[in-house]
Amino acid sequence: MDLIKAMLFGALLSGAIALVIGSQGATAGPLAIHAVHIAEAKVFWSWPIFFSGSGLTWGILLLQR
Repeated sequence: MDLIKAMLFGALLSGAIALVIGSQGATAGPLAIHAVHIAEAKVFWSWPIFFSGSGLTWGILLLQR
């Protein structure tokens, strides 16, 4: 259950950071932010931020047990 909670937070973190950086036209180098077109909408996404945020959150949730 903790992993699912962590993945949700990782997705929110990735979406927020990628939106701020990607909307200005930057890819942020190693963050690899790219635009995904979904039904005439442009959504910015970054897999490295998602995995890092999920891992960090998962570790914090495990420490709170």
